[in-house]
Amino acid sequence: MTSEYVLTMSCIDKAGIVAATTGCLAELDCFIMKTSHFADSETGKFFGRMVFRVDREGLSELDVKSAFSRVAKRFHMTWKMRNLLDKKRVILMVSKGEHCLNDILYKYRTGSMPMEITAIVSNHENLKPLADWHDLPFYHLPISKETKIEKETQLLKIFEETKTELIVLARYMQILSPNLINQLFPRVINIHHSFLPGFKGAKPYHQAHDRGVKIIGATAHFVTEDLDEGPIIDQSVERVNHTQTPEELVAVGRDVESLVLSRGLRAVLEDRVLLNGNKTIVFN
Repeated sequence: MTSEYVLTMSCIDKAGIVAATTGCLAELDCFIMKTSHFADSETGKFFGRMVFRVDREGLSELDVKSAFSRVAKRFHMTWKMRNLLDKKRVILMVSKGEHCLNDILYKYRTGSMPMEITAIVSNHENLKPLADWHDLPFYHLPISKETKIEKETQLLKIFEETKTELIVLARYMQILSPNLINQLFPRVINIHHSFLPGFKGAKPYHQAHDRGVKIIGATAHFVTEDLDEGPIIDQSVERVNHTQTPEELVAVGRDVESLVLSRGLRAVLEDRVLLNGNKTIVFN
């Protein structure tokens, strides 16, 4: 049985990177199924992603990593290689709004979202029946000014004990502390209900209505200390008009939010997202 892997890499751009990478895999009788690369002329950095299979009998994952590590050392690469059968382990965090969570859970149950859900965490209890229906662990961590440090410590313990690799804020309406963010970056992604960098913070649909905008949107991004400023993963917009109330904008926005978060999450799960400073490279 052949094994399939995804390989991602970044380094200072120079001649020979693609040749050395593909040459290394060819020497191991690996078959490259997909390849993408990008050279950023502004930063002088190279980014690459390859999906390949190992056809040589007896060649282990460790053998491939050992061989490629010599290429990586030559070009001073940041790189990782993952077996496609090893699905990333994810915590979903939510408050009361269930539209993004429902969309992700549906895709998870139908097999179109390649991940293992280790827990659903909420600061409210109203979505516990949904977690129970999907037979997923549910943790109620109510947040207040007095309990914030304690509950974030509990969250970090859950993250570590379940060997979770990624946290998804699926309309979790609490701001994580700088201490927690610094420990987890870049392993937390958020959906913000506006087309960033416009309308950051609370009630963006009401802000949009006050400005009379003609489009509203949503943004999936990595979470950083600066609120709604993290590297953007995915975005989309929907046209609106002057007749619509803030509440109607909220209703329209729910569909956009669900679409953008699911699309951004899938890109991260498939190792198609690489950080480039405060921006991202997102391969197709």
